[in-house]
Amino acid sequence: MSTSIDPRAQVSPSAELGDNVCVGPFTIIEDYVRIGDGTVIDANALIGIRTRIGKNCRIHHGAVVGHVPQDLKYANEPTSLEIGDRTVVREYAALHRGTGEGGRTIIGSDCFLMGFAHVAHDCVLGNHIIMANAVMLAGHCVVEDWVTIGGVTPVHQFVKIGQHAMIGGGLRVSKDVPPYILAGNDPLVCEGLNSIGLRRRGFQPAAIAALDKAYQLLYHAKLNVSQALARIRDNAELMAVQEVRNVVEFIEKSKRGIIGAPRMRG
Repeated sequence: MSTSIDPRAQVSPSAELGDNVCVGPFTIIEDYVRIGDGTVIDANALIGIRTRIGKNCRIHHGAVVGHVPQDLKYANEPTSLEIGDRTVVREYAALHRGTGEGGRTIIGSDCFLMGFAHVAHDCVLGNHIIMANAVMLAGHCVVEDWVTIGGVTPVHQFVKIGQHAMIGGGLRVSKDVPPYILAGNDPLVCEGLNSIGLRRRGFQPAAIAALDKAYQLLYHAKLNVSQALARIRDNAELMAVQEVRNVVEFIEKSKRGIIGAPRMRG
């Protein structure tokens, strides 16, 4: 099957479309876009200038991919948005390119961004991420691999969400969310380890147990964060586990601070 472009679509002569790409009616593809083999772009979508889309992606009706960033400082300098392979972008999602000379917004492979989701300028998303309907990422957010975010959840600019974390819907994320945990409540707190998700993804029981011990020290040992990290670093058995080292590194590099522990219920 060859590339198929509906005659009602507008595709820039400078755009590069791979084999078996399908472009629906009234879709606009701007200058210097690159689209990988097998990607399908439905009707009424906008693929903005310098956007890169990988292989076998699906861009649904009305999605806006690689549009001008919502940043008052943006002065039409050349920036871009990049999407990996097999990522699905559902209806009316808005994914903006970077800001500042050479700025980039990056979205990985095998992601699922549901309807009305928003990824702002200069965000960096890993692989296997699920953003439910109307999740809104402000500028410069970092979302690591295998994160799931529930619907109608805004994420503050510069927030970082660690790998394999799961965040409930209808919440506000204003601080960093450490990896491997469940986050819920308002204000957002750690509600425990994402044990079911980790088991489903093949994590070994010993790694899950070590993570549980590390988070007990962080959130339930009546220690501040620095004290808890010191206790974890001093525990050779815990530090022998790569996942625990990932947690320590994440928290040490956090600039906004991490979400807190659940409050005691009276």
